[in-house]
Amino acid sequence: MEADAFGPNGGTQLSRGALTGYQWALGRGDGAPVTGAVAESTPDMDLLTAEVDAATVQLEAGPLTTLPRDYTQGVHDALAWVCGHTEVSP
Repeated sequence: MEADAFGPNGGTQLSRGALTGYQWALGRGDGAPVTGAVAESTPDMDLLTAEVDAATVQLEAGPLTTLPRDYTQGVHDALAWVCGHTEVSP
């Protein structure tokens, strides 16, 4: 996934968002990809679910000003899968 997201072809906003979501769920990264929330180590289910909810709100709100829509969709899809909200992995 990293090769796709950050490879020579540049990847897509969707793949970058999914990768960032997965990395954050594994405790890598400085803050949550949508809200910027910081976890002491690996985010717990409550924090993961809150991030999915925040991504959903942004996606439903219409045009985004801070994050590209496809990036937010990638974050949402990855974290929704991690939380067990869907069986379809991005």
